[in-house]
Amino acid sequence: MNQLKTVSQSQAADQKENTALQEAAQREKTIIRTSVIGILANVVLAAFKGVIGVLSGSIAIVLDAVNNITDAGSSLVTIIGTKLAAMQPNRKHPFGYGRIEYLSAMIIAAIVLDAGISSFVESVKKILNPETPDYSTPSLLILGAAVVIKILMGRYVKKVGERVHSDSLVNSGKDAVMDSVISASTLVAAVIYLTTKISLEAWLGAVISIVIIKSGFEMLRDTISQLLGERVDAELARAIRQTVCSFPLVRGVYDLVLNNYGPDNFNGSLHIEVPDTSTAEQLDELTRSITVKVYLEHRVILTAIGVYSYNTRHDQAMLMEQRIREAVSSCQGVLQIHGVYVNEERKTIRFDVVISFDVKNRKAAYEEIYGKVNGMYPEYELQIALDTDFSES
Repeated sequence: MNQLKTVSQSQAADQKENTALQEAAQREKTIIRTSVIGILANVVLAAFKGVIGVLSGSIAIVLDAVNNITDAGSSLVTIIGTKLAAMQPNRKHPFGYGRIEYLSAMIIAAIVLDAGISSFVESVKKILNPETPDYSTPSLLILGAAVVIKILMGRYVKKVGERVHSDSLVNSGKDAVMDSVISASTLVAAVIYLTTKISLEAWLGAVISIVIIKSGFEMLRDTISQLLGERVDAELARAIRQTVCSFPLVRGVYDLVLNNYGPDNFNGSLHIEVPDTSTAEQLDELTRSITVKVYLEHRVILTAIGVYSYNTRHDQAMLMEQRIREAVSSCQGVLQIHGVYVNEERKTIRFDVVISFDVKNRKAAYEEIYGKVNGMYPEYELQIALDTDFSES
C-alpha cells in the first residue's frame, strides 16, 4: 500500500513539474510580448516627440522624447533579462538564473535615474539661457495623443507585470505612467505659453527631472532590497505551515526559511514538532510526504526538514512543558516558544525562543527568560536557543 502511495505521489510530482515548466514558458512569452509592444510604442512616440521638440525649440518635449527612448531600452533589458533568467540550472549555478530578473530590474532603475539626472542638467542650462518655444496645433494634438497612449500602455504593462510577478515589467509600467504625467505637464506648459506668453518649460523640465530621479531611486532601493533577501511573504508562510500541519503526526511547524532564487522560485527548510515516540521509519516517510505535498501545493522545494520532539511518555514532563510555555510566553517581546523537551533522566530542558526584532535588547530579554525558567527548575540544565522567525510580520 505504501509503495502504491509513493508511486502515486511521484506521478503527481512529475505532472506538477511539467505544468510548472509550461507555466514558466508561458510567463516568458508574456513578458517578451509585452516588452516588444512597449519598445514599438516608445520608438514611435520618441520619433514624433523628437521632431516636434526640435521644430518648436521645446526642451521639455525633447527631454520627453529622450525619456521614451530610455523606456524602449528598459523594455529591451527586460527581454534580455527574462531570456537569461530562463536558462536551466547547471553545476556552477544549481539554483538556476532566476535572480537575473532582479538585476535587469536594477538596470532599468539605473536607466531611469540616469535619464532624470541628465534631463535635470539640461533643464538648468535652459533656465540659465532661456529660449522661446514655437508651438503648432498639430504638435499639441500629438502630445495629447501621447499622454493617452502612455497612460493606457503604463497600466497595461504594470498589470501584466503584477500578474506574472515580473519586477522589470512592473517598473517599466510605473515609468510609463510617470511619462504620461511628464507629457501632460509639457502640454500644460505649452497651453500656458500660448495663452500668456509665459514660458515655464525649463522650470517644468527641472521639476519633472526631480520626479524621475525620485522614481529611479525608489526602484533601485526596492530591487536592492530583494537581492539582499526580504522576509518571506506572510500569506505564503501561513499556507505552507497549514499544509505541513495537516499531517497527523505534526503538532507544529517552526523555523520556516525560504530562499528566493527568482520570482516564484523558492527553496526552503523548516522544523516539525512530532511525538517523542516516533520511529526513524515514520519520520522518513513523513518528511518525504511533506516535501512532495508542499511542492505540489506551493511550488516550494524543501531542501531540509528538521525534527523537534515533544514529551508524551511522562506526565510530569508534559506538565513541566506546559508550565514552561506559559512562563516564557508571558515575557515581553516573546513571539514564540517551540521545541520544548524535558529529559528527566539527564535532567535537561531544551527549547527555542523567538524574540521580536522590535525588542531593543534581545540579549537582556533572553537572560530574563533564562532566569525565570532556571528559577522554576534549578535542578535542570537549560539548553535555550535564541531563535529567529524569518517570516515574522
